[in-house]
Amino acid sequence: MNPINQKQQQLLANLAAIFFISGFSALVYQVSWQRLLFTGFGVDLTSITLIISVFMMGLGVGAFFGGRIADKFANHIILIFCMVELLIGVFGLASYHLILGLQSVLVHASLPLLAIFTFFLLLLPTFLMGLTLPLLTGFFNQFIDNIGESIGTLYFYNTLGASMGALATGFILFNYLTLSQTIQVAALFNVMIAGLIFALYGRNHAL
Repeated sequence: MNPINQKQQQLLANLAAIFFISGFSALVYQVSWQRLLFTGFGVDLTSITLIISVFMMGLGVGAFFGGRIADKFANHIILIFCMVELLIGVFGLASYHLILGLQSVLVHASLPLLAIFTFFLLLLPTFLMGLTLPLLTGFFNQFIDNIGESIGTLYFYNTLGASMGALATGFILFNYLTLSQTIQVAALFNVMIAGLIFALYGRNHAL
């Protein structure tokens, strides 16, 4: 494999930075959706267990299929990643009303039934989030002949962004924005990522 040139290095650096924002956004969702679930489940172990369970399952299943998608559509990884981020953002924009609407419809349902429907509602966006790491890893591996380096770089930036997202949500966003506005901020980050990725892909599709 030929050494990557400066243009490719810049592209990969940009993608790593963008993946930081993606991780930031994901944890804003997690903290915000957990707070939103309090209206249906109360501030107890149920809502916390539900949100953590759906995130872990969604991320895991998404990662499983993400690697296979990256292998099958190696020439279109960036476009797929762009669409995934856009879909996450679209769901994020609607999630506040979707979750409250579901709780309203199932207001008289049993707690387990409400938990099941909420779980499957949030499984879609978390599945999409799980796709992102293997997709970008597959793209990195087209230029870097060291899978450990590519995964390590991406996971570092994504995890760092996630930790910053959790801190910012609890100590900053919730202090100055409503819950709905906080979720919208995360969704706008995803839409912004999709736009940036599309711009990068448009300039570098011939790499």
